[in-house]
Amino acid sequence: MSKTITLRLSEENYKVFRTLADRDNRPISNFIETAVKRFIEHNVFVDEFEMEEILNNVELTKSLKRGISDMKSKKGRLVE
Repeated sequence: MSKTITLRLSEENYKVFRTLADRDNRPISNFIETAVKRFIEHNVFVDEFEMEEILNNVELTKSLKRGISDMKSKKGRLVE
């Protein structure tokens, strides 16, 4: 089921989104939803090829395992 949210945009951003949505002949809500989904897919998740490359990198996987181990044993410090 769809959910309705309120999104506050500057006038400038609204005009940009409205223009781009109009070019694609679709509602601004659909344009924003699609843009956010694409951003998440490209910037948050890795695809199967990237994951395979990560898993095949021996030094990287050793480093990641060390980092997880250190985190679990509370070694190190948080760097912000």
